[in-house]
Amino acid sequence: MPYLDVPPAQIYYEDHTGPDNAETLVFLHGAAGNHISWWQQIPYFSKTYRCLTIDHRGFGWSADPESLGGNRFVEDLNDLLSWLKIEKVSLICQSMGGRTGLGFAVHFPEKVNKLVMGGTWGFFDWPEQLQLAAELREDTAGLTLEQRAIGDKFKKEKPDGAFLYQQIASLNPPRNPNITSTNNMSPTPESLASLDIPVLAIVGSEDIVIPPPLIKNFADLAPNSRYVEIPNIGHSLYFEDPDQFNRLIENFLAE
Repeated sequence: MPYLDVPPAQIYYEDHTGPDNAETLVFLHGAAGNHISWWQQIPYFSKTYRCLTIDHRGFGWSADPESLGGNRFVEDLNDLLSWLKIEKVSLICQSMGGRTGLGFAVHFPEKVNKLVMGGTWGFFDWPEQLQLAAELREDTAGLTLEQRAIGDKFKKEKPDGAFLYQQIASLNPPRNPNITSTNNMSPTPESLASLDIPVLAIVGSEDIVIPPPLIKNFADLAPNSRYVEIPNIGHSLYFEDPDQFNRLIENFLAE
């Protein structure tokens, strides 16, 4: 199996090569996911693009013996792209993956074509946003992430899909509390406001993990962004409505 060695850790990744000389997409999963989460995206996009999936350290098959968690997400991605000799990518981020993608984009803008932020604003040190997030989540604070991450409509209409989501999440080891750590690679409101990369910010109208007002605030601050709210969808847009999610991204990348 393909691993990037960053001793003493190992970062698992998969490289779906696509057509010759194709542009590269990197898919960055959320806290209830891993590389398998993108099973509805990779077959679709690998017809046109080279597609990389990774397991963030401490998720899926990536080891994190030092429990560095989110302190190393951005550096791990940069190390992987350097090792694979990939100069420029577009980033497809879901929830926690937005921490990695946005951090990478603000520190290595020359390496990023476009940035897709699905159900995420990057979770950096932005006091007003963090306060609003706490207020919006008061009613659901007692639920686990896995319980909140799939919308009620999806659970009722596709219980098999909801079960699969839980099974994929269960493949992760116990969650490292450092996944939410910030460091000198984390974005700031100022760095986001100066980011010139095209950004697509997508959110489900029924998202109770990262409610729409948070994504709208993020999109309003990013100068070259587009905000899209999908009706009747919860937090896991890529999983709950992959057809619409994939088309939105395909059109955005083609522009």
